[in-house]
Amino acid sequence: MPRFHCPVPLAAGATLALPPGAARHVQVLRMQPGEALTLFDGRGGEYAATVERMGRSDVSVTVGAHSAVEREAPRAVHLAVGMPANERMDWLVEKATELGVASIQPLMTAHGVLRLSGERAEKKRAHWEAIAVAACEQCGRNRVPAIHPVRPFSNLPAWADLPAGPGALRLVLSLADGTRRLAEAAAAAPAGGAVLVLSGPEGGLSGAEEQEALARGFAPVTLGARVLRAETAALAALVALAEP
Repeated sequence: MPRFHCPVPLAAGATLALPPGAARHVQVLRMQPGEALTLFDGRGGEYAATVERMGRSDVSVTVGAHSAVEREAPRAVHLAVGMPANERMDWLVEKATELGVASIQPLMTAHGVLRLSGERAEKKRAHWEAIAVAACEQCGRNRVPAIHPVRPFSNLPAWADLPAGPGALRLVLSLADGTRRLAEAAAAAPAGGAVLVLSGPEGGLSGAEEQEALARGFAPVTLGARVLRAETAALAALVALAEP
């Protein structure tokens, strides 16, 4: 059954016009009055719904019963990532959403190629939010992960404001000799406790950035002997931590 994100509060028994994005998807699928679909508003659970009316550019639906089903990962894992270039950040957002990420903090780092600020940064964030919504519609999640505004690593105004808050376990992916394996850190993490993973871009974090992270309470961890691409490394850490 088709699933659509509806970013307005839903209530059983209501009749409403779908927002433009969801309405466009219904029209592309050539759905007809009386056909069933599923809606979620991001506040938890999902709603059965029925197409009520199809206009030229608008779609009305009747909202049915609410189901409290959730498909979130057992542990909230937040990613703070040095943005990989080109379409790789798009791919990272999509796959991280499917795998259950709680939020993503895009970072500009010393070795990162992608540089964003002002209106361009906001447009990119809106683009990534749309990718996350589409991934939730596809994979069955009813809560859309937050995509935070792009921030420069060197000018983070308050590290305590990073996703997951100051009480979360903080890990930084590192290639330094003698670094503990991620699996060991995951095993030692409190059950159900949130984790914040800091990962660099294609060239990795600079030495100064890694030292800053360590000074801020991040524990260095490694994914093993192989050097993974930036987007692969972040996703591998997410998989290892989200489903303990």
